Amino acid sequence: MSVSVDWDVARRVAAKVGKDDPFAGSPLAASLEPDLLELTAQAEKLVEEETGLVSLAGPARAKVTDRPGWVDANLASFDRLTRPLLEKLSEVDENEEPGRLSQLTAPLTAPFSQKFDELGVGPKFAALEVGALLGWMSGRVIGQYDLLIVEDERPEEQDWVYYVGPNVLNLEKNFGFPPREFRLWIAIHECTHRAQFTAVPWLRPYFLSLVEELMNEVDPDAGHLLDVVKDAIEKKRSGGGPVAEGGLSQLMATDAQKVTLDKVSGLMSLLEGHGDIVMDRAGRDLIPSQPRFARVMSQRRSSANGLNKIMQRMLGFEAKLAQYEEGEKFIHAVEAAGGKPLFDKVWEGAEMLPTIDEIRDPQQWISRAA
Repeated sequence: MSVSVDWDVARRVAAKVGKDDPFAGSPLAASLEPDLLELTAQAEKLVEEETGLVSLAGPARAKVTDRPGWVDANLASFDRLTRPLLEKLSEVDENEEPGRLSQLTAPLTAPFSQKFDELGVGPKFAALEVGALLGWMSGRVIGQYDLLIVEDERPEEQDWVYYVGPNVLNLEKNFGFPPREFRLWIAIHECTHRAQFTAVPWLRPYFLSLVEELMNEVDPDAGHLLDVVKDAIEKKRSGGGPVAEGGLSQLMATDAQKVTLDKVSGLMSLLEGHGDIVMDRAGRDLIPSQPRFARVMSQRRSSANGLNKIMQRMLGFEAKLAQYEEGEKFIHAVEAAGGKPLFDKVWEGAEMLPTIDEIRDPQQWISRAA
């Protein structure tokens, strides 16, 4: 039997879960697109000067979108990513598993159950979960670089630097941020990520190979999921916090996937730490408010409560934020030992990437690289 995800249901769920756009039709939005088109080009030059990373894919392209537009872009990415997995699951006998799996996914969807009932999505748990995730995130994401390039598949809709307009405007209004400064600050961060993936030829294929490994290592046996849930309950009873330790992805991972997830963690710690450092350095002379931006955004991430707190824990955001801070510390330690020439060795090949253990103990990588 064929396994598929109903992306239309996911889109409808995301619309229900996502917050209303408070700036739809607002005159404040008029300056966003021209500003961010200009500032993205400026940010790309600043990133190049700061890092020495020159994109091999041409100039960055900026796109200002609303929350539904951001959801649609990410649904397209989910579609591209999950095709191999869905083909694998199609080979599994589904006569019994949908009912069992829907029971296991109930904790994830419980906070949104009333809205889902209105939609009548029933057992379409995969679409429901993707929609819930993207709907929640659509109210929080400010910018994003789309790195999931697929050759010969609508190239005009790929390799975009996205900005979620209402979220940018909301932060500017709530915290009194100077718009031009804040928009350039965001653009530098996203252009840094684009430079990482378009100036280092091997990095994108390597990252996508890790994603493929995770997909190939999925265990479609519902028995495995039941064992995971039982183990998590036991850990909780003994005082542990299995979800908070790394989110549902870490909790549900097989042993093989945990090895791959460690590689992903090391890579993302490096890239996000690098993004934050470049974000603060590249526009230092042009963004006087940068220290306040960084402080407010850090406080915003750490002060979540209620449903936001639940979602952050389930998605492993707390663990990820700790990894990103470790990434910054790693880069500072490497630069203290050998300056930029030593740090730039990370771009030489996948074998030169720090492991998650080396991120946490930079001297290990410094000794290996030197």
